[in-house]
Amino acid sequence: MNGAAAADRKNMILLVQLRWIAVIGQIVAIATVQFLLGIPLPLGPMVGVLSGLVLLNLASLGWLRRRAEVSSHGLLLALMLDVAALTAQLYLSGGATNPFAFIYLLQVTLAAVLLERRATWAVAVLASASFAGLVFFNRPLAIGGHHIAELMRLHIAGTLVCFALDAALLVVFASRMMQNLHERDARLAALKEAAVEEDHIVRMGLLASGAAHELGTPLALMSVILSDWQRMSTLAASAEISQDIGEMQAALQRCKKIVTGILLSFGEARGEAPRVTTVDAFLTELVTEWRASRAALTLEYRDEFGDDVPIVSDSALKQVIFNVLDNAFEASPGWVRCVAERDGDSLVLHVSDAGPGFPAEMLEHLGRPYCSSKGRLGGGLGLFLVVNVVRKLGGTVSARNRDQGGAIVTLSLPLTLAPAAAHAQDLRP
Repeated sequence: MNGAAAADRKNMILLVQLRWIAVIGQIVAIATVQFLLGIPLPLGPMVGVLSGLVLLNLASLGWLRRRAEVSSHGLLLALMLDVAALTAQLYLSGGATNPFAFIYLLQVTLAAVLLERRATWAVAVLASASFAGLVFFNRPLAIGGHHIAELMRLHIAGTLVCFALDAALLVVFASRMMQNLHERDARLAALKEAAVEEDHIVRMGLLASGAAHELGTPLALMSVILSDWQRMSTLAASAEISQDIGEMQAALQRCKKIVTGILLSFGEARGEAPRVTTVDAFLTELVTEWRASRAALTLEYRDEFGDDVPIVSDSALKQVIFNVLDNAFEASPGWVRCVAERDGDSLVLHVSDAGPGFPAEMLEHLGRPYCSSKGRLGGGLGLFLVVNVVRKLGGTVSARNRDQGGAIVTLSLPLTLAPAAAHAQDLRP
């Protein structure tokens, strides 16, 4: 359900609640006039209008249960029916001379809050036309036994009650409806921001795919040259040169693996698909692989997860954790700690470092593209991708600075990642 439909649904529920209050208020008013003031009313028709309002509310509740969305046309129809019901009751109880005729202003105000300009004008015109019609067409009250001064006091008392009722209902319901509209605007703003972020991801994916294609040829050429050098007797005779060639080949293989991963994530090759494993196996494999290609002694890993459970292993998820570990390693080459915990149905990873920590501005805008503490052009995209991939997987990312120096990045990931794993295919960095 989109933000506008959700807000309209909440506002329709508020209108139903307001109609219940109107039914109770009319019952109290009719009983007061009929039995306390001794002014006879046409109880049959008035009870019929009340019954119609009750049936309308019951029908509205049934409609809300069957339908997930409510349109602005539904709100317009509900307000017009309320105007019609008020007109019928006023017609039966003195017409325009009834002090409760000012309830029309409440309905026009609610229309101005809930509806677009044209629909609001429609309600205002209907209310004005109804009030004007009541001036000429109404059923006068039989009040012959009351003195004019007493009638004036009753009219002023009724006007006061109507004013107080209007004011109270406006404060309560208009403020709640405005809150629904603010929540709708906030959801729309969040959706707009998410669309902008996804556009960034698509652009980066295109750029990464193009760069991977361009790098493929020189990497293959370098691999052939290194293989030829390794077979040359003059170079193989030097242990130092042979060691350098081996290290170059290992670095080259890592570069080729990175390029292959970029192409896989962009859908131009087929590789490892998401597979079912366990938390312990997934994290052990991840830590081993990270240590093999980085500084093995830098990472301090603690498994505090508890009983092992199945989990879906996806290359996007692995790359997300790699990015966080790489960022921590870059900030603190001497020490990085990763702690795995369980919080209900979530896997929680705390990645700590002893670096300079995050600037306050970056913590405030965590995950925004190009928001980086590294001070270089294009920085901040790694954490941006981390936040977006984890969000697509149904998790959350948070960060804070440690009291003793450094920073902690916390990833909270649902243990049932299978339904969400497919959404991460387009977001792999």
